[in-house]
Amino acid sequence: MATPGSSPSPPPPEPQLQAMHALDAQFAALAKSHRHVRCIVKLGGAAITRKEELETVNEPVLAATTLHLKEAMGMPYTSLPMDWSRKDGSSVADLVPNCSGQNLDIPNAFVIVHGAGSYGHFQASKSGVNKGDLKNPLVKAGFVATRISVTKLNQEVVRSLASEGIPAVGVAPFSAGWSTQNKVLKRDNVMEVRRAVDAGFVPVLHGDAVLDNTLGCTILSGDVVVRKLAQVVKPSFVVFLTNVPGVFDRSPEEPGATLLREIVVFEDSSWTIVDPPFGVNNKSGVETTVAAHDTTGGMSTKIAEAAAIAAMGIDVYIVEAGTPHALEALRGHVKNLKSKKTWMGTLIRSALGRRS
Repeated sequence: MATPGSSPSPPPPEPQLQAMHALDAQFAALAKSHRHVRCIVKLGGAAITRKEELETVNEPVLAATTLHLKEAMGMPYTSLPMDWSRKDGSSVADLVPNCSGQNLDIPNAFVIVHGAGSYGHFQASKSGVNKGDLKNPLVKAGFVATRISVTKLNQEVVRSLASEGIPAVGVAPFSAGWSTQNKVLKRDNVMEVRRAVDAGFVPVLHGDAVLDNTLGCTILSGDVVVRKLAQVVKPSFVVFLTNVPGVFDRSPEEPGATLLREIVVFEDSSWTIVDPPFGVNNKSGVETTVAAHDTTGGMSTKIAEAAAIAAMGIDVYIVEAGTPHALEALRGHVKNLKSKKTWMGTLIRSALGRRS
């Protein structure tokens, strides 16, 4: 990089430029060869777990969400169960179903990411994993404890999907090489996620404890994972499933809280609330709360990441998990809020329109 008073750096030699152009062409061809991902879904930890009860799944919401995902993927009502783990009273012969004549293709490709909820946040906050310093015995022990907890939830989510015939495979960011530098994402394995999609699987990632080049370790939020996936995979749309109907101007529990139905994001990352109107970039009109044990920023991080995705030209929906409104969003049926006046949720979109 040139500094004041110095001459600009010379351009790369011609052979190097040709090699760079060839590499760009290869990446472009590779991107076109991949199967298109219709939707990236973020399952909020507060929605699929009981966040105030340590390591407790919200089973009704997870079960309803699993069925919604199955329908949105275009899978048949009756599918081959894929969770062959030992269950109480079952014999080995009972575990393996008859697979003859089964079609396991997924008409609509999805990628799923889930938060931690009551799994992992407690362990991470008590040990200070998010702040780093692996030389501290408490931090290192907490790193291990956090990963045990979040991968336990990942297995619960994968088993729920697999039991309904969805070919889900867990992908732990730490194990897959995702890492950060001073809490900013630096390495990922998105190309391997794409390979899994191409092979006919539904990758299921999650927020995780990861290594950090500067701090030693930190927490990688599932919302950040969603944003990176969206940047590379370029889905038709993204859906955040939460434990509330969408984004509100204050805590939904407060009297008079207003649901923000539509937010528009501009190229410079400023945004305006258009339904109901609040004014350009009026962030003071949106209050967020974060649980004491939440190490990932809660709804404020979710809004920031959703806005970054919308700025790419990808529509983002924030809606309550397990509701008919969630199913509509997952099926891609909420494109014009004027014709969907009864739909409850928040649409965050680019002012420039959808990416072609």
